[in-house]
Amino acid sequence: MATAIAATCEEIKQVLLEKNRAYGNSALAPLRIFSRADPVEQLNVRIDDKLSRIARGSEYACDDTELDLIGYLVLRRVARMLRQSAAAPLVRLGTGGDFTRDIHG
Repeated sequence: MATAIAATCEEIKQVLLEKNRAYGNSALAPLRIFSRADPVEQLNVRIDDKLSRIARGSEYACDDTELDLIGYLVLRRVARMLRQSAAAPLVRLGTGGDFTRDIHG
C-alpha cells in the first residue's frame, strides 16, 4: 500500500512539474490578461470546472480529469501557503552589523 501511495504521489508531482514548465507557472503567476482574480480564486474556478465535468459525466476523452483535479488542489494548497508566508510579519534578528537580518516569522 505504501509503495502505491508513493508512486501515485510521484506521478502527481511529475505531472505538476511538467505542466509548470510547459505553461510557465501560469497557475501561481498568471499573466492577468482578462482576469484580475488572485491565483487561489483562479484555481477555485478551475476546480469547480473539473468537478462540474465529473458531476455531469462530460469529461474529455483524452483528459484525466481526476488527475487534473488533484493537481489543482495541490496547486491551491501551494498558492495558499505562499500567500500566507508573504503576509507573515518580518522579525528583526540580531543587534546590528553583519548579524542583522530580516526573516519571515
